[in-house]
Amino acid sequence: MSVYLELTADFNRGRLRTIVCSGQAVVLLRLAIASKDGDWILREDQESLDHVLGELGRRGARYRFGAPMDLRWLRGGWSCHLEFPHEGTRVRTDFFTRPPRVSASRLANLWQEQEGKSPPFTAAADLLLIKQTAREKDWPIVGELARLLADPADQMRHSRSARDLLALAAAHPELVVPLVRERPALAALSGGLDRLRIELERERFAAMDADAQRVQRYLAAAAGLQSVWPELERRMAELPLHQAHRLLVDSATACLPNCPTAS
Repeated sequence: MSVYLELTADFNRGRLRTIVCSGQAVVLLRLAIASKDGDWILREDQESLDHVLGELGRRGARYRFGAPMDLRWLRGGWSCHLEFPHEGTRVRTDFFTRPPRVSASRLANLWQEQEGKSPPFTAAADLLLIKQTAREKDWPIVGELARLLADPADQMRHSRSARDLLALAAAHPELVVPLVRERPALAALSGGLDRLRIELERERFAAMDADAQRVQRYLAAAAGLQSVWPELERRMAELPLHQAHRLLVDSATACLPNCPTAS
């Protein structure tokens, strides 16, 4: 069993608190062989945060740059990053409670669907939204995830392949007109392969730009914490995680807004 699955089992001992997402979920869906770090959606309640932080502290984890594992920042869309040594390697762990582009209602359903699963992880429909980032390398995964969707309408909503979309439209012509209202790029289906490819690329670039702008808002909001991080990191390195956590919370309270979009 990988260290990430061991962690997931420990995080969820007695109660579902975390759901595997991002790279490790891609691995679990057998679209990749490995991922260099672990990402989890964390249940947004204090007991879950305390339990997960305790498990990480037991492994000697230390914070990397980012927000503290605290409800005030997690509710604002921040993520928190920690790492610990394991068998000569460095295990990196990332947590958030509000994954980008996943609606609150869909997230609530995800928690219900993953109850009792071992391991719990994001299905293709949610994962392809999370992976619509500003990074070029994530977009081939988005396309492969779309091919895993069972519903032809969902495939048409999310496919990245012009050839696949043309085949879907031929097989299900009744879906095209209503779905064009949801996904304007589908209007190019009538223009043929090359026209559709161009519109899909425009759609992708728009999504990448939107994610880059989202990330930039958080980076700008984190400038104050960034300025004190070298000294803060040095002080936290000398402390057990529960004490380092309190120190980070104190610093974040002074210089990290709970929600970077609030102004």
